[in-house]
Amino acid sequence: MPLLARAKTRIGREIGSESLIADSGQTRLCVFLSAITLAGLIANATLSWWWADPIAALAIAAIAVREGREAWQGDICC
Repeated sequence: MPLLARAKTRIGREIGSESLIADSGQTRLCVFLSAITLAGLIANATLSWWWADPIAALAIAAIAVREGREAWQGDICC
């Protein structure tokens, strides 16, 4: 996914497509969300940290609120 995000950004700039550049930002966000979820689940499963999964969920919620705020304010492109 990180390689896909970089490729989308590069190609979007080459062809002048703002929508592809914005989509690369969403792909990058997907990478962060997946990594946070995986880290929480692994910590919960391997270290028996029952609190790791809820902390990961709170981190994802914070990211979602930030993204929602930016969309509400009209900041739709990276």
